[in-house]
Amino acid sequence: MPGYESHARYAVTTQDLVYRDDPSGMCTVRIYKPQGDGPFPALLDVHGGAWASQASSYNAISGEHLAESGIVVAAIDFRSSTVAPHPAAMQDINYATRWLKAHASEFNATAAGIGAVGWSSGGHQVMLSAMRPRAYADLPLTEAPEVDAALDYVILGWPVIDPLARYRMAQSGEAQPLTQSADQMVLRHLEYFGDEAVMVEANPQKILERAEAVEKPPVLLIQGAADLQLPSGMAEAFVRAYSEAGGVIELGKYPGEPHGFMRNPGPNAERAFAQMKSFIARQLATVAVPA
Repeated sequence: MPGYESHARYAVTTQDLVYRDDPSGMCTVRIYKPQGDGPFPALLDVHGGAWASQASSYNAISGEHLAESGIVVAAIDFRSSTVAPHPAAMQDINYATRWLKAHASEFNATAAGIGAVGWSSGGHQVMLSAMRPRAYADLPLTEAPEVDAALDYVILGWPVIDPLARYRMAQSGEAQPLTQSADQMVLRHLEYFGDEAVMVEANPQKILERAEAVEKPPVLLIQGAADLQLPSGMAEAFVRAYSEAGGVIELGKYPGEPHGFMRNPGPNAERAFAQMKSFIARQLATVAVPA
């Protein structure tokens, strides 16, 4: 796709909208819009928060960083485990992906080359949605029923990519959470998934291990090397499984950095944003723009 330059710098404005309001709930989105000729590529942003907390504004720094390089970023809210357990959030994320494709032109964006980024538990959700783009399409998008939730690329920021492994880490007391106790971390898993069987079924790592037929868009996984909220080697295990299953995946590990390190300014955060933008540019360069 022509037009995206990772070193570009645009002024950015934001717009808050409701992207879905029906009997199953109301969900909002914050749109970060670069100010320029466009149309720009579009990126869905899915926040973390142990499947239970935080909001679309939680990753405002990343929204601004990416939008200023010439990407329309749609940071969504969705149903959390405190409102409805799995798969409600997955249904919202699937719907939001389709909604963004259908409405991209309204934000001076294009549906060609659409990607998604997910952070922490949102990384788990984004990867699961990308692997199963038609599995969670329970909510109809009446204005564009033919649109699906397939993605051209995925970025994962410190993802809980194997929720069962992280659940057992929390049970063992080995996890060192930043804002919650190990017991609270265990509870968050159970509130969202219900039991271990669902942690296995809705688990990107286990999906690959059981050779389920899934989509495998190109992936970039970024994590701090001193992340004590995630099991040691979990990211590397996913990279190995994804590549062995035929997917293209890149791993960026940043020395001395904890969970969520890109929310704080510093050399490694800047390097990680540069890596993300370079990855996006390379993926968009291969996307055919409809005539």
